[in-house]
Amino acid sequence: MKQAPLGIVASRPAAGDSLRFIADFQLVSFVDSFMSLGAAFVLGTIIGAERQYRQRTAGLRTNVLVAVGAAAFADLATRVGTSQDAMRVVANVVTGVGFLGAGVIMKEGLNIRGLNTAATLWCSAAVGSCTGTDMLAEAVLITFIIVAGNTILRPLAAFIDRIPINERLSEITYEVRVSTTPAAAAVVRDLLNDILDAAKYPAADLDTEDQPGDGVDIVARLVSTAVNRAELDDVVERLGHVPDVTHATWEITTQN
Repeated sequence: MKQAPLGIVASRPAAGDSLRFIADFQLVSFVDSFMSLGAAFVLGTIIGAERQYRQRTAGLRTNVLVAVGAAAFADLATRVGTSQDAMRVVANVVTGVGFLGAGVIMKEGLNIRGLNTAATLWCSAAVGSCTGTDMLAEAVLITFIIVAGNTILRPLAAFIDRIPINERLSEITYEVRVSTTPAAAAVVRDLLNDILDAAKYPAADLDTEDQPGDGVDIVARLVSTAVNRAELDDVVERLGHVPDVTHATWEITTQN
């Protein structure tokens, strides 16, 4: 029989430590957690399936993981802490998912994509938080509203987008956009400002935007919120005949 070297005391784990899992295991609590996480998985799948079908950046797996993760944190806080602890954990889940949602938002020129997908991820976390705190009925209700918002409201949103803008009732901004070369940008910028002043449509500000290739756009945002379209057409036509101007147009942008 081998002896332990001098100065070294052989130790063995106590029998109670190896059986601590069994001693602490509670079947009722385990079943409760299983139901919470299982419900988060199912409801997250329903939400993510619609996103996956539409080929969004955050699809089936992402929404399921967000829902299950939120449910796991909420369930853990509920089991080992107080209701105040659970609320603090849920608040941090909301913050963490907010950073995750920011990763799916992309800016392409003047357009921003991914806002709806990021909002759906945020709502998936709400579903998981509800299941983790044993609010299964509320989680089902939220899931129904999320799916309805992403499906039923799409035709309504498309219909509203096709309605012509009522310039008298909407808060809008008029912009005149002129494309030119970098070398002539300063001259064209001053000429644009002079032409707008002569037409009684002064610019609130002038911005220069770099474009792909060798070109820049000079954008003038008008002070006026109500204009005569024919007069703006005349301004654009005059700008189109200016040397070094490759393109001139005007457009309407809405304000939130």
